Amino acid sequence: MSGREIVFLVILGVIVVGIILAYNRLIQLRNQTANGWRQIDVQLKRRHDLIPNLVNTVKGVMEFERGTLERVIQARNAAMGARGAADAAVKEGELTQALGRFFALAENYPQLRSNDNVRQLQEELTTTENQIGFARQFYNDIATQYNIAQQSFPSNLVAGMFGGFAPAELFAVTAEAERQSPQVDLTLR
Repeated sequence: MSGREIVFLVILGVIVVGIILAYNRLIQLRNQTANGWRQIDVQLKRRHDLIPNLVNTVKGVMEFERGTLERVIQARNAAMGARGAADAAVKEGELTQALGRFFALAENYPQLRSNDNVRQLQEELTTTENQIGFARQFYNDIATQYNIAQQSFPSNLVAGMFGGFAPAELFAVTAEAERQSPQVDLTLR
C-alpha cells in the first residue's frame, strides 16, 4: 500500500467517524427533545386532571360565576386537544388566563378562601404550573440545541443526507396579556 492510499484511507475513516458522530448526536438530541415534550405532557395532564376537581369543588358557592367556570372548562378542553408546541402554547396560555380570572373571582368568596379543599387544589395547581414552567424551559433548551445541531456544519449535511430530522417547535409567549407585568397590591385594607 502506498502512502497516498494510506492517507486516503485515514481521511475516509475520519469522514466516516465524523458522520457517525454527527448522526448519533442528532439522534440523541431528537430523543431528548421528544422526552422533554413528554415531560411537559405529563405536567399538562396533571393540570388538566386537577381543573375539573377544582371547578366541582366551587360550583355550588360560585353559582353566579357559571360563565367563568364554563370558560375554564372550555379552555381546558381546547388545551387537551392541542397538537404540537406552538398550538399547546396558545391554548395553554388561554387556559392560564381563564384560571387567572377564576382565581381572581374566587378571592371575592370568603367561604372559598377558607375552604381547605379549594386551598389545596389551588396549591397543587400552582405547583403544577411551576413544574410546567420548568419542563418548558428544559424542552426549549434541548430543542434549541437540537435545532442548532441541524443547522450547523457538518451535522446539517448529515441531517440532510439521512432525513427524519425536522426542526423542533419552541414554546413562546403568544398572548399579549402574558407579557404584562403582574400588578401587586400590598396595601392593607
